[in-house]
Amino acid sequence: MIVTLSSPRLQAQVSADGAELVRLQDEQGRDLLWNGDPAFWAGRSPLLFPVVGRVRNDRIRVDGVEYELPKHGFARISRFEAAETDSSRCLFRLGSDEKTLAQYPFPFRLDVAYAIEEATLTIAASATNTGNSAMPVSFGFHPAFRWPLPYGAPREAHEICFEHDEPAPIRRPVDGLLSRQADPTPVQDGRLALRDSLFVADAIVFDQLRSRSVSYGALGSGSIHVEFPDMPHLGIWTKPGAGFICIEPWQGHADPEGFEGELAGKPGIVLVQPGETETFTMSITINNAGL
Repeated sequence: MIVTLSSPRLQAQVSADGAELVRLQDEQGRDLLWNGDPAFWAGRSPLLFPVVGRVRNDRIRVDGVEYELPKHGFARISRFEAAETDSSRCLFRLGSDEKTLAQYPFPFRLDVAYAIEEATLTIAASATNTGNSAMPVSFGFHPAFRWPLPYGAPREAHEICFEHDEPAPIRRPVDGLLSRQADPTPVQDGRLALRDSLFVADAIVFDQLRSRSVSYGALGSGSIHVEFPDMPHLGIWTKPGAGFICIEPWQGHADPEGFEGELAGKPGIVLVQPGETETFTMSITINNAGL
């Protein structure tokens, strides 16, 4: 099932499989989202829940019991129910069941709302604890934008401009886990010049992020502005030579190297109390005027 949302300036398509954004076009029908070519990466904009990244040995520990949980969790490979749809808004819902409880022993409801207004698409994911004990949660967005964008600028002219400069060191995945070693930031004066060599060692992880928004594009060309007001971490990733760049706002990240604790003690985890809801929000705005 695919739901189409539109405004005079933007059109989006969302699939019930993973509640995933699978297409994003501007008012001229130009594609802004990666097409999911499996020769490089079949994803387009998966949702990461209840964990972001990999957990050690692909297992979480809850009250001393281990549960097998895949990288980025199970929401991205789950079928959601379309709870509400209209021309500019939709709501997809995933609830816990026997299969999820065998991997993540917490009853939950995950509501993912997409809404278009003018040139902005807003995505709000709300995780509700329907159980009787505190629920440890991470959540991440993982949109893959075209690199280059379809506005005529060459690939090598594209960059990511941060709301603030980012002087703190960055981390890299090591066998899927967050490295102990910190590397110098590649951001200079608030700008990250994109080049394939940045990603030979996998993703760039900002675990001490100051910014809560970035703009992606080329000077003098159309751009995409991404805001994530309540997400404290950010991943930037591609496969060298691929036609996409992922800008990934996260609450949480992969297990740090050497982490052996309970899921509730994992860095970046949020504890949602019984009956309460934690909401994670990202917006994507098209700016035809450029960076």
